[in-house]
Amino acid sequence: MTGSDLSQSHPPSRQSLEWHDGDMPYSREFGDHFYCRTDGRLECGHVFLAGNRLPERWRAAGTFTIGELGFGTGLNFSETWRRWKELPAAGKRLHFISFERFPLRAADIDRALCHWPEIDAERQSLVARWPRTPEGRVDIDFSETVRLSVVIGPALEGLAASPETFDAWYLDGFAPSRNPDMWSEELMRLVFARTVSGGTFATYAAAGFVRRNLTAAGFGVERLPGFAGKREMLRGDKP
Repeated sequence: MTGSDLSQSHPPSRQSLEWHDGDMPYSREFGDHFYCRTDGRLECGHVFLAGNRLPERWRAAGTFTIGELGFGTGLNFSETWRRWKELPAAGKRLHFISFERFPLRAADIDRALCHWPEIDAERQSLVARWPRTPEGRVDIDFSETVRLSVVIGPALEGLAASPETFDAWYLDGFAPSRNPDMWSEELMRLVFARTVSGGTFATYAAAGFVRRNLTAAGFGVERLPGFAGKREMLRGDKP
């Protein structure tokens, strides 16, 4: 899974990686893989796209804003963009805003995503436009209908300073047991506050404290079957 550290004790830096099974990135900081070892792209579809009832909600929307906690390799963005392209584009705009503490290098993004030919076009476009040294807020317009923004730094600070409100959330930090700050009640309350009425979230995580923090923030939370044999995932709505 992807993730960002909320600690303010050190400046933004690059992720320290290992590569398992060829092209599977593993974070030394968090002791966790960036995505499901079974198939991260299919997990994105099951958890985030289906969990947020996308793309059916896109069909009724003009501008649709997705927030993501943890950009990582850009896999979720790439798969979301691929699915967005399947819809008629007239009058529609997708803004995908991700919050990432440890941005990867373009070469690492390229290596991680080359495993999936389905997102080859999206991978090439992302890698070609990704800055050599990502800092601050990275805004990339891929077309007239798709904008990616990646806010570099602690997620709590970045979200507090961002002016946008969000229609859907991908909560995709590293495992809660390894990166609990990314799932804190304070951050979940801020996510809730910046979500539009009727907005949604989805996450692969189903830990008890994650569920309690989301509920305490104000979301209606439900448990659904997880991906690839994982017993549960969470999704929910803002009333």
